[in-house]
Amino acid sequence: MVKVLLAQPRGFCAGVIRAIDIVDQALDRTGAPVYVRHEIVHNRHVVDTLKAKGAVFVEELSEVPAGAVTIFSAHGVSRAVQLDAEAKGLPVIDATCPLVSKVHAQGRRYVATGRTLVLIGHAGHPEVEGTLGQIDGEVHLVGTPEEVATLALPLDRPIAYITQTTLSVDDTRAIIAALKGRFSDVTGPDTSDICYATQNRQSAVRALCEQADMLIVVGSPNSSNSNRLREIGEEMGKPAYLIADGTEFDPAWIEGVASIGLTAGASAPEELVQSVIAAIERTTPATVSTLDGLEENVQFRLPPALARLQPRARVA
Repeated sequence: MVKVLLAQPRGFCAGVIRAIDIVDQALDRTGAPVYVRHEIVHNRHVVDTLKAKGAVFVEELSEVPAGAVTIFSAHGVSRAVQLDAEAKGLPVIDATCPLVSKVHAQGRRYVATGRTLVLIGHAGHPEVEGTLGQIDGEVHLVGTPEEVATLALPLDRPIAYITQTTLSVDDTRAIIAALKGRFSDVTGPDTSDICYATQNRQSAVRALCEQADMLIVVGSPNSSNSNRLREIGEEMGKPAYLIADGTEFDPAWIEGVASIGLTAGASAPEELVQSVIAAIERTTPATVSTLDGLEENVQFRLPPALARLQPRARVA
């Protein structure tokens, strides 16, 4: 008999719920298709479900027909993308997570005070690309403490930092410490200002790994926050695996294991967690329990532009 211990909280956060609701409601209001720039959230199951309802996912606005309802993903986009959509006359619904928009606003405020901005994040991630493109002024991207040492800036230059919302809180803290250790005038938000869902899920995984022999994280390989959860498990000395759903579960992982910690990234629906539990139960008898943890009750308002959408005219 193996114990399956579920993290609390796990899975969908308020920003992801809002983004999916925006696509669903846009489809309900106008009918299919609606166009979504980039994956609305980083989860194949979510994207495939919305595709089946009539959402069309594109990487560039050049792929969107004239006049088609266009949705920006939860990760945010650059001002250049926003201006391009405006120039094309596309009706846009912005599903950017409000906490990502908050980072954009922080960055603009710091630059307006004359500080050089450092963005802590991973090069190439859609959220980072969007944030870099939202701020007018000098912005330097760093992803590790070592990269701080390579910044070609005077040591007395006034510095401000902002962060990608889905990073490891510990990694972010180390980079902030490196900035403060190198430059004499550094300011920025506290690490407690990092996305609440990221912090809560990382804290829950730490608690989980104190009781479990191994860790399984449900999430997509391109999900930054899911990868961070797996890395935390490894840092705590536990075998840790990131899988999309129960079909990727390997029974060999749990040979000789008494307890399995199970969680999900912020863009992974609960049904995928249940598919992993079912896969475990097909391998061995199991008991399932949820650890004590935070009950999240955060909700974000839907954008007003959604309510202004009109039903698509039907062709006779």
